[in-house]
Amino acid sequence: MPFDLLIKNANLPDDRIGMDIAVTGGKIVAVESDITGEAGRVIDAGGRLVTPPFIDIHFHMDATLSLGTPRLNQSGTLLEGIQLWGELKPLLDKQAIIERALRYCDLAVAQGLLAVRSHVDVCDDRLVGVEALLEVRDLVRDYLDLQLVAFPQDGFYRSPTAAGNLVRALDMGVEVVGGIPHFERTMEDGRLSVRALCEIAAERGLMVDLHCDETDDPLSRHIETLAFETQRLGLQGRVAGSHLTSMHSMDNYYASKLLALIAEAEIHCVPNPLANIVLQGRHDVYPKRRGMMRVPELMALGVNVAFGQDSCMDPWYSFGSADMLEVAHMAVHTGHMTSRDAVKSCFRAITENPARVFGLGGYGLAPGCNADFVLLEARDTIEAIRLKANRLSVVRRGKVIAETAPRMAMLSLEGRPSTVEPWRYAPVEARSS
Repeated sequence: MPFDLLIKNANLPDDRIGMDIAVTGGKIVAVESDITGEAGRVIDAGGRLVTPPFIDIHFHMDATLSLGTPRLNQSGTLLEGIQLWGELKPLLDKQAIIERALRYCDLAVAQGLLAVRSHVDVCDDRLVGVEALLEVRDLVRDYLDLQLVAFPQDGFYRSPTAAGNLVRALDMGVEVVGGIPHFERTMEDGRLSVRALCEIAAERGLMVDLHCDETDDPLSRHIETLAFETQRLGLQGRVAGSHLTSMHSMDNYYASKLLALIAEAEIHCVPNPLANIVLQGRHDVYPKRRGMMRVPELMALGVNVAFGQDSCMDPWYSFGSADMLEVAHMAVHTGHMTSRDAVKSCFRAITENPARVFGLGGYGLAPGCNADFVLLEARDTIEAIRLKANRLSVVRRGKVIAETAPRMAMLSLEGRPSTVEPWRYAPVEARSS
């Protein structure tokens, strides 16, 4: 039987080169060299990288593309962003949220980003954001996996109706329990909110993803409580701690204890490099803290670290482009993760690692996996991050759903080549090492 799609001469993230990928019925049926046979469509990768799709494991789709409404964040701080979002919430309209979210999903697909976990604020009693994103989830399910987190932005206890609204959102079909313990009125309320939220997840058999210690305060230690509650309730592997920026400011001795507790509890850790390096350290003069969790140290302990984009043109972050390679690129720099192995680990943090957090079935480049993958204009994962490479083809269930023209500059220089293709500048020695 002919294949629906055949990719020829592809390099893979595990460093195999010259591989072919055959697709039938929306599934990968073979990954090997020199596959022969007819196919409805053949794509010659030409020695470029084919990877499973990118995954954004931490995002706020109810706020995306709202930049400037009702005003801009002048201080650039997290707290002003929350205040600005509070000003915007009464103005939110379901259809407007849907339209912004769908526009963002178009951009995401073009960037090879085919799975997103989005937090959705439940502190608006109308739950208009929840209703909107549940509808969006259904509208995009054929081309993008959208997973929703019930997020009490104003505090599970601090907001008088948040607890009830969170349960309502879960009853409506939101899949993950969220929270923000460091934004409660007291450290004790934060601790109690972690306990209560984990108990809700345990009772319902759900996952947990908490905005945890997103602060420069070295004494904000709700991740310690989250690790304890994860083990007490048997939630290992189902809990994510997002941000954890206080880790940047903690005493090294305490951090050495904390990292081991996180690893023992099998908590997934989700840094957000783009947003947090501009939101954190705003009260510092010099030196300035940059508010990233201790990514290399966590990875060294075997903790599953998955990068999130967090925001895209919203009250908290005025940049962003649905580009997870940009996220990994920033993580390489902020974490001093420039060794070849470290860069490769950052690529895994936007692909296979978040797939584990998401619980995404059929993910990967092996026979039997869903035929979801991206052809990048780069030779390998290191070059993909260096170049923030073009997505030449984006494939979902064996169908090409987005294509981008190769990047090429035309030169008019005497005695020099007529064209420049940046992906061909990969260092030869590095490629062979």
